[in-house]
Amino acid sequence: MRRSMVGLLALTGLLAVPAHPRAQEFRGTPGSPSAVMTLPGLQLPAPTPPFSGAVLPNAVDSTPAWPPQVMPPAGAPNVLLVLTDDVGFGAPSTFGGVIPTPTLDEVANQGLRYTTFHTTALCSPTRAALLTGRNHHQVGFGNISELSSGYPGYNSIIPRETATVAAILKQNGYSTAWFGKDHNVPPWEASTAGPFTNWPSGQGFDYFYGFVGGDTSQWQPGNLFRNTTPIHPYLGQPGWNLNTAMADDAVEYIRHNTEIAPNRPWFIHYAPGGTHAPHHPTREWVDRIEAMHLFDDGWEKLRERIYANQKRLGVIPANAVLPPWPSDILKPWAQLTDVEKKLFIRQANVYAAYLAYTDHEIGRVIDEVKRLGQLDNTIVIYISGDNGSSAEGSVNGTPNEVMYFNGIALEAEQQMPWYDAWGTDQTYNHMAVGWTWAFGTPYRWTKQVASHFGGTRNGMAISWPTKIKDKGRIRTQFHHVIDVTPTLLDLIGIPQPNQVDGIAQRPMDGVSMAYTLPAANAALPSNRKTQYFEILGNRAIYNDGWIASTTPPVPPWASVAAPRPADVMNGYSWELYNVAADPTQLTNLAEVEPAKMQAMEELFTIEGVKNQVFPLSNSIAAMVTERPGPAAGRKQFVYTGPSCCTQANAAPNILNRSFRITADVTAPADGGSGVLVTQGGRFAGWGLYLKDGKPTFTINLFNLERPKWQAKAPLTPGKHTIVFDFALDQKGAVPFGHGGTGVLTVDGQEAARAVLPHSAPFTFAWDETFDVGMDTGTPVDDADYKAPGTFTGQIGKITVDLGDGTVSLASVTEWLKALSSRDAERPAAGVAPAKP
Repeated sequence: MRRSMVGLLALTGLLAVPAHPRAQEFRGTPGSPSAVMTLPGLQLPAPTPPFSGAVLPNAVDSTPAWPPQVMPPAGAPNVLLVLTDDVGFGAPSTFGGVIPTPTLDEVANQGLRYTTFHTTALCSPTRAALLTGRNHHQVGFGNISELSSGYPGYNSIIPRETATVAAILKQNGYSTAWFGKDHNVPPWEASTAGPFTNWPSGQGFDYFYGFVGGDTSQWQPGNLFRNTTPIHPYLGQPGWNLNTAMADDAVEYIRHNTEIAPNRPWFIHYAPGGTHAPHHPTREWVDRIEAMHLFDDGWEKLRERIYANQKRLGVIPANAVLPPWPSDILKPWAQLTDVEKKLFIRQANVYAAYLAYTDHEIGRVIDEVKRLGQLDNTIVIYISGDNGSSAEGSVNGTPNEVMYFNGIALEAEQQMPWYDAWGTDQTYNHMAVGWTWAFGTPYRWTKQVASHFGGTRNGMAISWPTKIKDKGRIRTQFHHVIDVTPTLLDLIGIPQPNQVDGIAQRPMDGVSMAYTLPAANAALPSNRKTQYFEILGNRAIYNDGWIASTTPPVPPWASVAAPRPADVMNGYSWELYNVAADPTQLTNLAEVEPAKMQAMEELFTIEGVKNQVFPLSNSIAAMVTERPGPAAGRKQFVYTGPSCCTQANAAPNILNRSFRITADVTAPADGGSGVLVTQGGRFAGWGLYLKDGKPTFTINLFNLERPKWQAKAPLTPGKHTIVFDFALDQKGAVPFGHGGTGVLTVDGQEAARAVLPHSAPFTFAWDETFDVGMDTGTPVDDADYKAPGTFTGQIGKITVDLGDGTVSLASVTEWLKALSSRDAERPAAGVAPAKP
């Protein structure tokens, strides 16, 4: 196997599929202001057409002629491409769930419901594949951007050779816009300094209103942008919620485009944060769902209800068997305590409210298209989830998702202080894994697990009233998210280009699903015969009705310190399933069909080489390794005035190292107040600020502890130098989360000293930014100041000096190898819970 793999790795690429040119078409009177042309489409942008008028010495004897405007083919439809987040196959009512999703129901009833559609099992990879029509490793997204590494399949950089569907449609005459989540900007470029090549504006979108990163607070999003400008519209707006605000902005965009340019079709990618954690619905939706008592009987009964609904709706095969509850890794409902049941029901109600709320806001956007009379000629593709339901809440759920990514889990009783606040801006909440598993019914496993359908199978509906006549029917052909872009180009009548902006394009890996639309083709076999899957070492290969899947060595809700095989390629066991006979992957045929099993493994290796899947990695600890960008290699950062909204990878990183922060300031007459410099916020972060004139440094450890250093006296008016020094004290083999000693000095005199037993090992709150002279988003301590916490004095200079860190590629690699053979010390262990 190793020898054949070396040979395969020597392959240099795939042969391009020749495209068939289309003649350039003109409509209207040549040279008139209303003349338009439809491009051949293979070369984008197309050369400027020749002047069609006449030029003579005098204008009165000449004939003017305007160059024609570029427009798509006559009658081209609008496109609304909706992608929700972390929604399991069995969560929405459209695919048998108990959570009401009437908008998705309506799209399915007016069009087609696809029940064998697949994603990649993780968000950034699915989104990159969706927008480019290429496999996720081919476009640099073998993982989420925060876990990117310096290999072509994992660097989080979409190559210029794989232009997005928006870039293609825009250069063919479409208006293009993106609303919501963008998890495909390289982390080191996610700041106001850019570059913006890999932002929506650089990838073919005329307009962007959304957040950059994996998730955000829906109440106070710290990473929200309009185009490339950070915005904070929630300030002074109690009850503001991004879910509604985003729909408002999309409605306005559609109305303006329709009123101003009714003949120009639009393409909108609508990607709400729902239902990724934090689950932040409005109180109205929580009350509505709680009144339905959907979850009072627990998760096993919920699965049975969903399974019965799915059989009734026909969205699973008649021979699909509901797998038994995985009691070896998840407690049955009957074994839970009363406190656990109470908390978990609350978690599920808030999650369900968030899904119902998200679907409602999508419905408002579609209602506007209908109100403007454009729905008949609008393709609506509604993909219910970019992967399976998320298990990142841990076994008991969490009031703060940042804990999960730092290896911290709380018992149910420790979470009860947040019970009433669940889903409000006082939590960054997620649900218990039992619900996650149930929302994936009838399939096994969850998000992150690319080997099984619980991680990769998502419901999808397509409507296009003008063209789809087989309304309300089901399609069962095996398809993948990479097939969406080729389908849109096929339906619109625009060819896949072979050159964009002077760069030759890699052929799309996706195949068109257009053949499935006619009623006569409902039972045709799928055009997709083979598809590989891989995320964090979990992998599978589908081929013509069979799927080979690796066995997850640890569940995705396990700590970052859970032992995983260091030899990812050979350290996993394989399973084999006949999908037609066994749709829910229950009967492992690997030992019964050894020749088939071997052939499937070899096929995965072939597909892996072709698609840049190697080298394989199963570590989420990679989030702490250094990446390119403005912070790479720097030990000193100097700021000479207020600034905001610098994402973590472009800012100084104080994690797992000694550091010094020096603030030269001028205090006003009252000593001053407000933030000097901060990163993160309510759910994890740090800040140096003045409270009642007193210099204060606070580290927020996950909204559980807030170690604080504060001077006893306020500053006097005038110039001062405030310094916070932290000396790391490394103990043990684990390179993360160690404590140290912090010393606060004012004008050279020690003002406070304290020992910090432990620190954040992996990340602060990622949706909030590094700010100077203010604090956007939420405070690191609500009791000390309120956002934006603008400094009332003057900043002369703020300097952040970084010492050598304990984390390097070598140290992480050695630690991971050690984990593969023994249990390891868990970072940040022993953090005590506190009331909100």
